[in-house]
Amino acid sequence: MNESVIPSQRGRRAAVAAAGACLFAMRYLMVQAALSAAILAPLSVQAQAPAAAEMATGEVLKVDKAMKKITLKHGPIKSLDMPPMTMVFHAGDPAMVENVKAGDKVRFSASHEGGKYTVIELQPAK
Repeated sequence: MNESVIPSQRGRRAAVAAAGACLFAMRYLMVQAALSAAILAPLSVQAQAPAAAEMATGEVLKVDKAMKKITLKHGPIKSLDMPPMTMVFHAGDPAMVENVKAGDKVRFSASHEGGKYTVIELQPAK
């Protein structure tokens, strides 16, 4: 330690160091809390949503059996927070494209994973 430092300066330096350590700890805890909330929030939403409520309605406009894709004009998809629109979905099960044709009214549920939208359940509308 520098002998030329007067005692009041040593105390001030220690206080500044302690305050810096305190700020670092507070920032660390705030980041940890934010990360925990971001990770846990989607899990709680999925657990609360019943499967029947996730079904959207739509009309099949086109079926591409070779590419295993279905073009749907659909209403809102609440599980994806998506407004009504027309779009192409991948078929989660390749057999889906064999069971529908253009003009069919359907109920379906979809997912968005890996950058693509996929129909995971498809049934005729009642």
